[in-house]
This record gives sequence, structure tokens and C-alpha cells, in this order.
Amino acid sequence: MPHKSMLLRAVAAACVLGLLAPSAEACTSFLLRSADKGFVYGRTMEFGLPLQSQLIVVPRKLEVQGTGPDGTAGTGLAWTTKYGATGTNGLGLSILIDGMNEAGLAGGLLYLPELAEYQAVAPGDAKNSIASFELLLYVLTNFANVAEVKAGLPKIKVSRAPQAVFKAPVPPHMTLHDATGASIVVEYIGGALRIHDNPTGVLTNAPSFDWHISNLGNYLSLSAYDPKSLQIGSLTIAPPSTGSGAPGLPGDMAAPSRFVRAFRYSRAAPVLPTSTDSVGNAFHILNNFDIAPGIIRTQADSQAGGGVAGLETTEWSVVADTKTKRYYVRTYADSQSRMVDLTKANLDAKAIRFIPIDKPGTVLDLGS
Repeated sequence: MPHKSMLLRAVAAACVLGLLAPSAEACTSFLLRSADKGFVYGRTMEFGLPLQSQLIVVPRKLEVQGTGPDGTAGTGLAWTTKYGATGTNGLGLSILIDGMNEAGLAGGLLYLPELAEYQAVAPGDAKNSIASFELLLYVLTNFANVAEVKAGLPKIKVSRAPQAVFKAPVPPHMTLHDATGASIVVEYIGGALRIHDNPTGVLTNAPSFDWHISNLGNYLSLSAYDPKSLQIGSLTIAPPSTGSGAPGLPGDMAAPSRFVRAFRYSRAAPVLPTSTDSVGNAFHILNNFDIAPGIIRTQADSQAGGGVAGLETTEWSVVADTKTKRYYVRTYADSQSRMVDLTKANLDAKAIRFIPIDKPGTVLDLGS
């Protein structure tokens, strides 16, 4: 794909993702470590409207130019991709909603409604700015690790570029993890950049990251171990079953509850021998956050629905192995994993590669 065509797709992305942004989103992410010093990042994607995502592979040395603060294509920051990357897009567009680069930096954009507010950009600074939906693409194609992101992001602006349909910026915050296990959360709140170190490795949606960390203090008594029996005279009061160490673990689909559950699951997960082993474990944990159609409904007259009625569903789940540089995806329709190995992908191609993931599920008949 010539870079001019890529720009046109990016403009379309602005419109489409802007349209989708008001619908509720219930994404959940976390990080697992393995005994071979590997780290595995997992995340789900939920939307009220179908994203029709694909896997894409972004090559090195690709010319890109960001969107200007007024939403005009090709008037923002220009860069040439330093690192090849792979990940998931939306509606066939040349942007990354989630992904990993060849250096092992991985992460994704998660919805932060009513809180994300990007930077005011003066006309003279337009050439040093990108739009919010371009943020992950910019990071993964320019930086190798969390330390570089911390140093590099303050040097550019993420503008309040309006979207043609939504007429406002897409409001995500961003989770990032590198091959050493370092993790950060990037938020733009009140027009200011905030970069939080994230020892938990967990992120969901609103409220902001610091609120979620404070909220964890309400659940410190939760344990993977059952409590000891209580003896009162001749009476013994014993736990009724295994799993009695975590009463009060929130089970609803709201972002604060998912953050607590993801924290507990990832903290309790056994440290497996290799990062490849941890990939399977990450998918099993992600299964706990699947949202079946109908349990969350967006209404046309609600703020969450943004004028769009729909059923919020888990579109896909992904796992990125930052050690082996393999990126896996499963869709709601098909639980079979598909994978891109960045050590084998053609990262010197002249165009972005698009890989369909919408094939129907298959069933193996063992009775024939």
C-alpha cells in the first residue's frame, strides 16, 4: 500500500472509530511472567458495534503522516517507521488498536470515556502532532521499550482532532509492556500527558488508572487460599468449599470490577516454565472476561450508547509473547488461535499486509 493510500485509510479510521467510540466498551488487559524471564500480555476487545478487525503487519521504513489538529489528513507529524509491528485494526483500516513490535513492546488502546482529554495544539505545532487514534501506531513503530516511550512521548502532541462523524476525538488510554516486563499506562487527562508506572500490569476502562489502584485497597483480604476453620467451643465452622478465600470478588462487567478480577487472576497465576506455556494460560484467564451477546445492551438514547443501540460483545482476544515476538488472536466466532511471528514476518515489505481473521468456527467430528 503506498503511503498516500495509508493516509486516506487513516482519515477513514478517524471517522469510523469516532462513530464507534461512544458505544460502551469493556476491554480488560493484564501481564503474566514466566520462569524463562518472558512476559506475556493479554487483552480482550469489546464493542457495541462489529469492528470487523483484521491482523495487520506494518513494515519498517514506511512513510506515515499524522492527522492535523483540525482533523485534516497529512497535516500532522510525519515519521518513517523504525520498527515493524503487528496487531489488530478496525474495519480494515491502517491503524493499530492493539499490537506488538519486533523489539517486544506490546500494548493497546482501551476506552476512557468522559475522562480522556487531549492536548490543545497551536497551528504552528500542527506538524508535531498526531490524533488519538494514531497513538499506538506511532508508539509501536518508533520505540523499542517503555523507557523510550517515557522519553519520546512528551516531545510530541496528541491533539483534539475532531472526527468527521463523531465530531470529537476518540478517547482511549493506553497500556504498554516491554520485553523486560516494564509496564506503563499513558493517559491524557485535562489536556495533560500522564505516564504511570504500572507494577500490576493490569488495565481496564474508566475511571482513570490511579483510581483503580486506590480501589484495589478494598480487596486486600482476597486470597487464593481458603480461610482456616473457626473453633467456638465444640462448634467448628469450616469453609463450605474450596474458593472460599475470595468472597466479595466482584463479578459484574463494569471496569472497576474487571480490574480487580484481572489483578487477582494475574497475581494468582502460576509462573510457568516458558513464555510459550504462559500464552495458553493467558487465554484461559481471558475467557473469564468474555461478554456474551445480550448481557450488556447499549440504548439509542443513553450516553453509553451514543445514539446507537447494540449488543456489546467480546469481538476478539489477543495474547502477545514479548519474548518470542509471537502475536496471537482468537475471535468470538472461532476460538482457534491465529498467530503472526514477527521474527519470520516480512518487515521489509513496501506495504502494510492485511490478514483476515473472520473465518467461521470449526468442529472436529470424532465420531466419523
